[in-house]
Amino acid sequence: MWNQVNRRAFLGRTAAGIGSFALADMMAPGLFADAKIEKWPGAIKPHHPAKIKRVIYLYMAGGPSHLETLDPKPELAKRHGQPMPESVTKGQPIAQLQGAKLNCFAPQHEFKKCGKSGLEISSVFPNLHEVADDLCIIRSLKTDAINHDPAHTFMNTGTLISGRPSMGSWAWYGLGAATDSLPGFVVMTSTGRSGQSQPIAARQWHSGFLPSQFQGVEFRSKGDPVLYVSRPAGVSPAQQRDVVDATQSLNKIFDQQADDPEINTRIAQYEMAFRMQSSVPELMDLTKETKETLDLYGTKGGDGSFAANCLLARRLAERGVRFIQLYHRDWDHHGNIKADVQVVAKEVDQGMTALLKDLKRRGLWEDTLIVWGGEFGRTPMAQGSGRDHHMKGFSMWMSGGAIKGGTSYGNTDEFGYHAVENVVTVHDMHATMLHLLGVDHERLTFRFQGRDFRLTDVSGKVLKPILA
Repeated sequence: MWNQVNRRAFLGRTAAGIGSFALADMMAPGLFADAKIEKWPGAIKPHHPAKIKRVIYLYMAGGPSHLETLDPKPELAKRHGQPMPESVTKGQPIAQLQGAKLNCFAPQHEFKKCGKSGLEISSVFPNLHEVADDLCIIRSLKTDAINHDPAHTFMNTGTLISGRPSMGSWAWYGLGAATDSLPGFVVMTSTGRSGQSQPIAARQWHSGFLPSQFQGVEFRSKGDPVLYVSRPAGVSPAQQRDVVDATQSLNKIFDQQADDPEINTRIAQYEMAFRMQSSVPELMDLTKETKETLDLYGTKGGDGSFAANCLLARRLAERGVRFIQLYHRDWDHHGNIKADVQVVAKEVDQGMTALLKDLKRRGLWEDTLIVWGGEFGRTPMAQGSGRDHHMKGFSMWMSGGAIKGGTSYGNTDEFGYHAVENVVTVHDMHATMLHLLGVDHERLTFRFQGRDFRLTDVSGKVLKPILA
């Protein structure tokens, strides 16, 4: 962008600008150093009263099997080893089972009725059983992609086209956040131990055509939480402030010439980075957390685990972050699904259950939406000792004060293949999330290349039956 201003104009105008700033600073010391960048207020005012302030999305990357976790299928169990009826599978998209014998594969773990509601949940989640009455399990999801990368893209952005804004970016852009010292959209990742870790890409939390300041910021729960944000050795906060202020002044001068929104983004991000030098270490300091809390999550923090990220998610929620997304990579079970699901379920069970309990006891549960799920499900047909990708029917759960707990919504057929009752699309899920945040999903738009785009594209309905 710098080449859009000729050299003579740049030198002349910036010299005058810097001189003006210098004179003003001599007359009123600290004038610009004290001028803070106001936090983004949001592109819109809420369209209706919001029921929640934030979203915590527990993203199980790889495609968790609904048949081993959230969707009991006794008929499929009875037909184990028998051919799948052709009426169910004929003409349907299949990822890796083309030309193979399509035999029924029974759920590999028993389901138990949990809580006062009797909600059925797999035995691989013994801790989650304790909060069953706070969950709404949606058992009738479908998606538009059968392979991992496009399915991640669709689940996160509402389209199969890479480069569009993610749901967290839409929420931050639309509503802003309650903090000016942390990003409004934070992402953390963890990896399991069963060896089924499909890659995920930073474009899943990208801002797309929205200003880049709304891109999700990845925090790490092990080592430096944010790369390159630490203050260099031997540089004091005052010196760093001087550098930031001088850089901001130059950016403001150039913005008057180029009028590029990305310059404003650069200004905001410099300020955010400066503030994060104080806020991030405080966020990561768990010394004030009680032993009871650490035991609840099963972590002391700093170990890179999903449980540690769940604890940090609660701390981010307390500090006003709008959208928090935790990825756990270990759910792509084409083989050995019985044993491997047990491994990965154990890795997430205690942490996610502790998060719900902790939010509740701290008064955050009522205005938080918690979502658990992956990019698609798994086939009811066997792929050796595992299951193939499946897009026609799968499950997720939601929780929080705005959700009817102890309930299920929708169903797949008796084999767990097709979503057949109260079918839920990804756009419906996004519409419901925005609705709870106080946003009409049809009215949060951004004009790009001559068209008004939105997270839900041209469809989506609010799932009112699941709302409290």
